[in-house]
Amino acid sequence: MLKPNFPLRAMQRLMGAGAVALGLAFALPTMAATPPNILVIANRIDDITSLDPAEIFEFAGGDFARNVYDRLVMFDPRDLSKGYVPGLAASWTVSADGKTFTFKMRKGVKFHSGNPVRAQDAAFSLQRAVILKKTPSFILTQFGFTPENVKEKIRAVDDETLVLETDKKYATSFVLNCLTATIGGIVDEKEVMAHEQNGDLGHEWLKTNSAGSGAFRLVNWKPNESYILERNDNYWRGKVAMKRVIVRHIAESATQRLLLEKGDVDIARNLSPEDIAAISGKPGLAVDSDLRGRIMYFSLSQKDPILSKPKVREAFKYLADYEGMANSFLKGQYIVHQAFLPLTYMGELKDKPYKLDIAKAKALLAEAGHGDGFEVEIIVRTAQERIEIAQSLQNTFAKAGIKATIKTGTGKQILGQYRSRKFQVYVGAWGPDYPDPHTNADTFAHNPDNRDEAKLTGKLAWRVAWDIPEMTKKTEAAVQETDRDKRAAMYVEIQKEHQRTSPFVIMFQKIEQTGRRDNVKGFVTGSAISSAYYWTVTK
Repeated sequence: MLKPNFPLRAMQRLMGAGAVALGLAFALPTMAATPPNILVIANRIDDITSLDPAEIFEFAGGDFARNVYDRLVMFDPRDLSKGYVPGLAASWTVSADGKTFTFKMRKGVKFHSGNPVRAQDAAFSLQRAVILKKTPSFILTQFGFTPENVKEKIRAVDDETLVLETDKKYATSFVLNCLTATIGGIVDEKEVMAHEQNGDLGHEWLKTNSAGSGAFRLVNWKPNESYILERNDNYWRGKVAMKRVIVRHIAESATQRLLLEKGDVDIARNLSPEDIAAISGKPGLAVDSDLRGRIMYFSLSQKDPILSKPKVREAFKYLADYEGMANSFLKGQYIVHQAFLPLTYMGELKDKPYKLDIAKAKALLAEAGHGDGFEVEIIVRTAQERIEIAQSLQNTFAKAGIKATIKTGTGKQILGQYRSRKFQVYVGAWGPDYPDPHTNADTFAHNPDNRDEAKLTGKLAWRVAWDIPEMTKKTEAAVQETDRDKRAAMYVEIQKEHQRTSPFVIMFQKIEQTGRRDNVKGFVTGSAISSAYYWTVTK
């Protein structure tokens, strides 16, 4: 429960996140302060479509999952440089042929329901993720797991022993890194199956509820408004300071800043460079910067008869004002980056071969037979910096004779259109699912089945209908290479080819600037390898 002396008007603001932002701003009192054991975060969470870890595949959803569900293999947010560490699995061994992983479960851990965490729960969680075949399921099915064989290939020997058998030998670190992904969240089998409907493995219930063992459990979720988490007092990783976490959907940077300055929120995660500058140095406030793995790009549908022409694809790479955007409205929050692997990842490529060159773009369009230009529609989520990027592109496209209209929508709406391959130009972001180069190579440079009915929605190459059998083979070879140096070189080669030929125009890598009250300590955004953590926060 919230403390009785928590101001009523502040309570109404926290719970009424659906209020019109402008009206909310004018309704603010002179000063309010959140209680010492409650963390209030302003963030954009309109991309959340489900709370089931077998389905979560969005940025805000990943933050939720990191704090509600544990995985066999995890990260320690207090020292992300260590890479993956034991989680619900206290230890593991790998067979001589590199294909059989045997995990020993951590003893004494309980789910929020009070049920013990068993190897059977881990097997059930990974099995259901494969069987349900939701968007992120490819993270597991790439190891040869199918709905037909997964109960044989992922199985509990007893309460403490889990066995996982892959179809071939992969780098051990690759397999373990994949298990750190959101889809690796371990759910309470007894609790979930108590809510099963029509053989759905509890999916409909878990879309709006939680059944984890993490630092927090879900209390309430209002799509596009807020979610509320409550502390797990028996969390196995240690004492959690915050009794409750309230994450509010506040789309506008100016409103986030005002709420932060007034003390109505503790953390503001989507402040513009102007608002970051405005709060920098102010008493009671602080700003943190963290290089994230998020890549900002735009893509061209290869179903479009014009956009699928190689010269047209190349022309678009000269129609982005990379430096101009990075030095103006994105200043301090994005750096120019033109390869699909983020900096700090094995195989990173720092080459930046493209710059704004209208004359070159026009010449390429003329070679493709479109010197007189054409019309396109840009789809983009309603988020300030993404809309500004789309507007900048609209302006530079026009200089080459391309008339672009911009269609905006919620994260769910725009992602739905993108995933159904019904678009021309998409402006958006992509973040790694796990800290291995295959995480982005698999989505940007791997498309084993380009048919509509394949529905490989987790792969961006499929979403843009880019048929690449040869690059797909190279990507598959790279993930099986066990020599680290050779593997890194293979990813560099793939990225160079991708830069030249792909329908993706990769522009930036994110530097996340977080505004916070200076009494808030220990908030970790996850750097380039993970999502945000709330359980490490103190006030």
